Amino acid sequence: MERSAGRSRRRRRRSRPLLGGTLAVATAAALTVTGLVSTAQAADINNAKNAGFESGLANWTCSGGSGAAVSSPVRSGTSALKATPAGQDNAKCSQSVKVKPNSTYALSSWVQGGYAYLGVSGTGTTDVSTWTPGSSSWTKLSTSFKTGANTTSVTVYTHGWYGQAAYFADDIEVTGPDGGGGEEPGPVIPAAPAGLTAGATTTSSVALSWNAVSGATGYKVYRNGVQATTSTGTSATVTGLTADTAYQFSVSATNAAGESVKSAAISARTAKEGTGPGPGPAVPKHAVTGYWQNFNNGAAVQKLTDVPADYDIIAVSFADATPTPGQVTFNLDTAGLNGYTDAQFRADIKTKQAQGKNVIISIGGELGTVRVDNDASATAFANSVYALMQDYGFNGVDIDLENGLNATYMTKALRQLSAKAGSGLVITMAPQTIDMQSTSGEYFKTALNIKDILTVVNMQYYNSGSMLGCDGKVYSQGSVDFLTALACIQLEGGLDPSQVGIGVPASTRGAGSGYVSPSIVNAALDCLTKGTNCGSFKPSKTYPSLRGAMTWSTNWDATAGFAWSKAVGPHVRSLP
Repeated sequence: MERSAGRSRRRRRRSRPLLGGTLAVATAAALTVTGLVSTAQAADINNAKNAGFESGLANWTCSGGSGAAVSSPVRSGTSALKATPAGQDNAKCSQSVKVKPNSTYALSSWVQGGYAYLGVSGTGTTDVSTWTPGSSSWTKLSTSFKTGANTTSVTVYTHGWYGQAAYFADDIEVTGPDGGGGEEPGPVIPAAPAGLTAGATTTSSVALSWNAVSGATGYKVYRNGVQATTSTGTSATVTGLTADTAYQFSVSATNAAGESVKSAAISARTAKEGTGPGPGPAVPKHAVTGYWQNFNNGAAVQKLTDVPADYDIIAVSFADATPTPGQVTFNLDTAGLNGYTDAQFRADIKTKQAQGKNVIISIGGELGTVRVDNDASATAFANSVYALMQDYGFNGVDIDLENGLNATYMTKALRQLSAKAGSGLVITMAPQTIDMQSTSGEYFKTALNIKDILTVVNMQYYNSGSMLGCDGKVYSQGSVDFLTALACIQLEGGLDPSQVGIGVPASTRGAGSGYVSPSIVNAALDCLTKGTNCGSFKPSKTYPSLRGAMTWSTNWDATAGFAWSKAVGPHVRSLP
């Protein structure tokens, strides 16, 4: 699934000598004798503001709400720009920068991800730009420009390309003479947090909160003197603990300048065994799954209670990895969600469950990397997910690891989790199309390995391109044939029809490519369950117990006026 989100940096100043060698010394001496004062030429500075996006999108404007400040990946500091193009939008983000006339400036930016462009307009001379077709690591784009005789400001911009993958940008510089805005001062190391307190505890977790620190962009949480997790807000839950055991906790504040000293330590004890959550609501025979975004990427910001009743399973996106391999935690993005508090979030989970809905925690996403590739990490995964279920009341887990998984150890992890949580556990998966082309793939093997405890696989039928169907023919995404012929691989490859769902974007802005209208989703559901409304591909038999459909995301659905859920939700409920 796709996620979308300022940093002040002080550059080392580069002074320019007026004169060289012995002549400079002699001239300086002469000036001293006569009482004159020598004025050095001003050093070059970075004239761009919020050049590292440490202050979100302050000073920047992004087309169509396509941009957001994100915490990963970043080149330096704690934030970077993520901008996601759409079919009619190249995700252009720009800033007006003050410059001096008749001056030369160096323009540069570090970029990663999809197609990325860097340029400047309004120079009064020749506007310039440069680009790269994309990179999986940070790449520097550089160019230069000269201002005209009357130019006092220019527009610096980045953009991607229509319908292509999101790009990331960081450390943008417009280096040259001070145009009148001056260089932003660098950040200072923040003070130590105060008010650290322990909240709810479970057999394997402790919830912590503390007071905000001015100038901090993040916090590090320590357990018995060792870093346990991080947070961008003023709360965190430390997981993977032992039942009925006392721990010492402290927290520090961080920003681009560094890390504060640790707060005063507090002690908290985990709960005794036997305090886990009970089973959740039964998943309907035909169900709709929606991903709820714990971040603001330009889609409508929602509370859980804003998610319509058409959604039967709500996957909270996403858990965060910790420094311990396999271990995850969850940090509510209160700031990005317009002040949505942890207490409100927890209460809203209970409200949704009282309405018969299952709320689960999703692991991974487009940027999330959680490695479960040995016995220790499998146990850490199971323990930490179960701790989140105990702490927040989640009904289960969604596996959305888009950077690959190991079938052997993910199977072990999910079976350990099932043994802890019991028969009410909800397990969903959201593989990419390439992951489910063959039963020999790690994702497909995992699904088959846990078939007895698996709820549903909602494959992502988007950001894919053309793929093979179960008949060996190639189908292009965006068609009813693409949905039905690829679902057929899972249905004939060993999964029960009740474990197969169709995953699609809720709007054209929900993914880089592969959006289909709700009518196409409904036609595919009819084709697979009843043999009607098929395209050129028609399965050899019908699958009346097909589970249903999934969308990324409830937030993009809300942005589009809930057009997706209003059409697909009732249709799913009407399936045989």
